[in-house]
Amino acid sequence: MSQDKLIKLVAVGNAEGVGKGHIYWAHKNKRKHADKKFEFKKFNPITQTHMVYKEKK
Repeated sequence: MSQDKLIKLVAVGNAEGVGKGHIYWAHKNKRKHADKKFEFKKFNPITQTHMVYKEKK
């Protein structure tokens, strides 16, 4: 798999800012989702909960 197609997903954090900044790396199909920014709900091991991760550059 090519490393240039990886995108960085960064945790938004909760209301107090706990868990903010944790990173996941994922692949994105640029033909299907060229203009959209990804937003996922994934597990954050720092807070031991699921939280929103948004695509960053």
